[in-house]
Amino acid sequence: MVEVTFAQLQAWLVAFLWPFARITAFMAAAPLWGHSSVPNQAKVGLAAIVAVVIAPVLPDMPEVAVLSWAGLGIMVEQILIGLAIGMVMHVIFAVVQAAGEFIGLQMGLAFASFFDAASGTNIMVLSRIFYMVTLLMFLAFNGHLMVLETLVMSFQVLPIGIGTFNPSAFDMLARYGGTIFSAGMLLALPLVASLLVINLALGILNRSAPQLTVFNIGFPMSLITGLVLLMVLMTKMGSFLQRLFSNGIDFMQRLIEAMAPLG
Repeated sequence: MVEVTFAQLQAWLVAFLWPFARITAFMAAAPLWGHSSVPNQAKVGLAAIVAVVIAPVLPDMPEVAVLSWAGLGIMVEQILIGLAIGMVMHVIFAVVQAAGEFIGLQMGLAFASFFDAASGTNIMVLSRIFYMVTLLMFLAFNGHLMVLETLVMSFQVLPIGIGTFNPSAFDMLARYGGTIFSAGMLLALPLVASLLVINLALGILNRSAPQLTVFNIGFPMSLITGLVLLMVLMTKMGSFLQRLFSNGIDFMQRLIEAMAPLG
């Protein structure tokens, strides 16, 4: 008869529960796995499968009871690490959404928006298109596999039960949020600059010939020019996204290393 002692049951539970908490927090925060269209059962099931698969290669677990204050602290620690890694992915995808907002405003598509269940706000249709293109390119570049590899690597750099974090890591994460504006504007700058020149020319034309109103001439011209420039922009979208994903994954690795306690 097979007998299972309490110590063995505790060891099995610890080997699964704490990695499961980090992986679940990551998948809840990451835009790909954490999207509202993905059922919660699928998220939890995928996190459980990953936790079971990587359990044999994880470092030794601390000898702490799960149902204790120390165990609760370790659980919170794992959730914070998973959320921090997932937020980096949110910043990556927010870059192209910001670029879509900038371009849509210049093209006169501010009214073309709809409710997004994932973010709970109204977003422009152009931002949604950019987001879907980025998501498909992310899968085409195997970015999801590289991110999962980085997540598994985090258990070696940040073993379970480290006890404390380096506070400068969270400052790094906050400053990385500036990438949303800088990289987003860099992507949108060719279209924004071209459409700005067109709008200035139409403003001067409207002053010299008042019968040529902005609504009759300006809006169709801005829209048509924007669509033509978008077709040109899409030819360079792949290389831009490849650099964006590469920089994001590199920062994710540096963030994990920076979170390790000093000394």
